[in-house]
Order: sequence, then structure tokens, then C-alpha cells
Amino acid sequence: MTRVVKIVTVVALCLALSGVVSVNRARAADDAVSKHMVAQAMLTAHFIAAALKAGMSKDEINAALTKVAAGSAISEFWISDDKGGIEFTNIPSMSFKFPTDPAGKSQAAPFAALLNGSKTVVVQGFQAREFDGKMFKYVGVAGVDKRRIVQVGVSKADAR
Repeated sequence: MTRVVKIVTVVALCLALSGVVSVNRARAADDAVSKHMVAQAMLTAHFIAAALKAGMSKDEINAALTKVAAGSAISEFWISDDKGGIEFTNIPSMSFKFPTDPAGKSQAAPFAALLNGSKTVVVQGFQAREFDGKMFKYVGVAGVDKRRIVQVGVSKADAR
């Protein structure tokens, strides 16, 4: 091989490897975000159970969730009842109900597996929400006090 060909080969190999490293770093970063969001959802599930046991009202719980969302990376909290209806959220003005069929075609359908007990954690990557097209990443866990979905969401705009 000529010296120029060797240099070009080394540069091409370095560029190829840097792409792999970049992809691996992106995956590692997404995995880390997902793990943190699972922890946040689990803490939220325990908070909801403790708050209800302590006799907090729906308004008090929603106010606490609103305060946490305003001061953290979490954009949204969605906590359902055992039928997918929203019981607690930091966005009470938005009407939403989780589907109950995990095989459904909606973006929120996989979280129904938390209601039927077939899963305890559901993690989604960033994707467009059906009702407004905004990019969100959602993670949900099963409730600790009863069958429910405890979901936290991060907006792509807030994640930057």
C-alpha cells in the first residue's frame, strides 16, 4: 500500500469507529435517561400511595406534582385509576385516558400492560404524541397501592 492509501484507510477507519462510538454513546445516554425516569416513576408511585394513606386530597397531590414538574426535568405526571382514567396529574386541564388494551395502536396502548399486570415497567423512546405531535419520552410503572399506571414524561424541548 502506498503511504497515502494507508493514511486514507486509517482516517476512514477512525471516522467509522467514531460513528460507532457516537451511536454507542447516544444509546448509553438514552439508557441512563430511561433508568432515571423509571426511578422517578417508582418514587412517584410510592409518593401517591403514601399521600393517599396520609389523607392528602386530589388537589394537594396534584399541587405537589405540579411543583415537582416545575422544578425538575419531568414535564408531565399521569397517574391512573385501575381502569386507565387519570386520577392525578400536574396538568389537570388536559383530558386523557389510558387505553386498556396493550396491543392497541395508540402511542399510550403499551402502558395498559401495567393495568393488567403483565408488565411492571414500560419504557418508550422519544416519539410524537398523537394529539399534538410534540416529541415526548414516557416511562411508566405499576402502582404500589393498587392497579394503576404511574407515568412520567419528558418533553424533547425540556430535555435539551
